[in-house]
Amino acid sequence: MGIAHTLFGILGNGSGLFLFLAPTVTFRRIIVNKSTEKFSGVPYPMTLLNCLLSSWYGLPFVSPNNILVTVINGTGAVIETIYVLIFVLFAPKKEKAKVLGLFSFVVAVFSGVVLVSLLALHGQARKIFCGFAAAIFSIIMYGSPLSIMRLVIKSKSVEFMPFFLSLFVFLCGTSWFIFGLLGHDLFVTVPNGVGSALGTTQLILYFIYRDNKGDPKSATTKEEAMEMGTTDNKAPTSSIEPNQSNSNENQEGHV
Repeated sequence: MGIAHTLFGILGNGSGLFLFLAPTVTFRRIIVNKSTEKFSGVPYPMTLLNCLLSSWYGLPFVSPNNILVTVINGTGAVIETIYVLIFVLFAPKKEKAKVLGLFSFVVAVFSGVVLVSLLALHGQARKIFCGFAAAIFSIIMYGSPLSIMRLVIKSKSVEFMPFFLSLFVFLCGTSWFIFGLLGHDLFVTVPNGVGSALGTTQLILYFIYRDNKGDPKSATTKEEAMEMGTTDNKAPTSSIEPNQSNSNENQEGHV
C-alpha cells in the first residue's frame, strides 16, 4: 500500500471507531435503567452483519491491500456484539426474541458467505462475491440516517442530528471513499462514496437549520421521533441529553 492509501485508511479507522462507540451513551442509559425502554434493537445485529462481511472482504486472501478495512470492521463487530448482548439482557420478551432472531439471521448469512467463498470460489470470483455482499449492506447501513434527515427537514431543527456526529459520518465516508479510489477497489469506493454524499447532505442541513429551534406546531414529539427511527438509530452526538442520545444508533461507521 502507498503512503497516501495507508494514511486515509488510518483516518477511516479513527473516524469509524468514533461512530461505532457513539451508542455507548444509549447503552449506559439502558444499563442504568435496566430497561431498553422504547429503543429498537434492530440496528445492532444489522450493523454487526455489515461489519462481519466487510471485515471478511478485507482479508488478504479475499482482497489484497485492504487489511485496514478488516481492522476497523473487526473491531466494530466486537463492539456491535457487545451491544446485542446488552440489549438482549435488558429487553422485554418480544423485543428480545426479535433481536435474537435477527442475530441468528446474521450468523446464517455470514456463515453462508464464508462457506461459499472458501469452498466454491477462488481468486477474482471470490473477491467479487464477497465485495458485492459487503457493499450492499454498507449502502443499507449508510442509508439509515435518511429518517433523521427527514426529521430535520420536517421539524426545521437539528436537535436529533448534532454537528460532530454528522461531521464524523462525512469524514468516515470520505476517508474510505478516497482509500478505495487509491486502491482501485470499487467495492470500497462505491458504498463509501454514498456515505460521503449523505454525510455532506447532513452537514448542509445542519448549517441550514442550526439557528432554528423549530416550529413548536410542526416539531416532532419524542414518541413520533421513535416511530421514525431517530431514537433507535445512530445519529446523535456524545451529548448527554436523552433525546439526542437516542439517535446514536443510526450513524455508525460502515466501510
